[in-house]
Amino acid sequence: MTVTADLVVRDLAEAATLAVGAVPRVGAAMAELGRVPDAALAVAGGRIAWVGPARALGRSVRLRRGARIVDGHGGTLVPGFVDAHSHLLFAGDRAGELVLKAAGASYGEIARRGGGLFATVRATRAASDAALLRAGEARLRRMMASGTTTVEVKSGYALEPAGELRLLRLVPRLARRTGARLVPTFLGAHAIAPEFRRRPAGYVAQLVRRMLPAVARARLARFCDVFCEPGFFSVLDAARILVAGRSFGLGAKIHAEEFVRSGGARLAARIGAVSADHLLAASAADRAALARAGVTAVLLPITAAATPWGRAPARETVDAGVAVALGTDCSPNSWVESMPVVLGAAVHAGRLTPAEALTAATVNAAHAVGVADAGRLVVGAPADFAVFPIPSAERLGYRYDLRPTHVYRQGKPVSTS
Repeated sequence: MTVTADLVVRDLAEAATLAVGAVPRVGAAMAELGRVPDAALAVAGGRIAWVGPARALGRSVRLRRGARIVDGHGGTLVPGFVDAHSHLLFAGDRAGELVLKAAGASYGEIARRGGGLFATVRATRAASDAALLRAGEARLRRMMASGTTTVEVKSGYALEPAGELRLLRLVPRLARRTGARLVPTFLGAHAIAPEFRRRPAGYVAQLVRRMLPAVARARLARFCDVFCEPGFFSVLDAARILVAGRSFGLGAKIHAEEFVRSGGARLAARIGAVSADHLLAASAADRAALARAGVTAVLLPITAAATPWGRAPARETVDAGVAVALGTDCSPNSWVESMPVVLGAAVHAGRLTPAEALTAATVNAAHAVGVADAGRLVVGAPADFAVFPIPSAERLGYRYDLRPTHVYRQGKPVSTS
């Protein structure tokens, strides 16, 4: 059968399609990339029309008049990266806190002094919509230029009803400006709002009784997330919030075991959360529980470097049979926008193979954010892909500074300059 295409990418050393196998990938299946050597890809109407060996291109694909032909120059084509965890919408930065961190101050200590997350809350509350969109767009365009085409975006830097709704309403506006696919997550439970410092139960009640119903009524989010950590939200509070979120149709996510073993991973397993994120302090028993429950672990290797743990337990988590996904955790605390940098950290510090890291950054990350047609090069899926100047996908993760030569979102080129 011959297909008609308006875009063809050829002269590729390899395409890693991630097309075959169950979703999400676990264990040995994370190393299976569905490679096609000497590959070509065809696009029609913004969707993948054909992918296969270059020798079959001529008899399989017919070009429309005016079709574009892109030369891959012997590079490797991969699905667009899916960033499974970001805090993209914020104002200001926290560069001044590096001195405190170097002196040994913890995340919680800095927050208790009114800095850290609360400094970002003050800046974000004060910023205009235009300023937040301008800063978020600049960050997102840099993410896309590194090969990312889908990003999960959390609220969580307002911590009051109108502000949290405002952040979530900015997400689709940001998507329209950039063309990126954005998945909104409600993270009103990022911390106890400063106004409720002396009555945290009142803030939990506000989340459950006021914020979640408003988010659900306006259909502003796909997921509800909670930062389950001592000094932020207890396991009991996290369970109350996540169960309430699920009653409103929101999938459950949880920031768990980032600094200490708080019980968040076990909670994720018990309630069947879509994902448990961070997991730096998770135990072998926690990982076994996540594997049994089918909860995806979203690991954030760059954030891990700034904690006492130093590295994300990626190898241990894959070996435990847990589906592993990756994210940048892009935020003022962990400001990284490049998924290739995240893959590098997952390989060099987390001890994943390059193939496992690519799986974690594509098909598994897509599963973690509930997007079934991202992270794979299959016919009919959106034509979201990147071409890297390397002879094989096994080179991804080797160089931290690797940049794609071409990035496409729905068959349209993204500027990589």
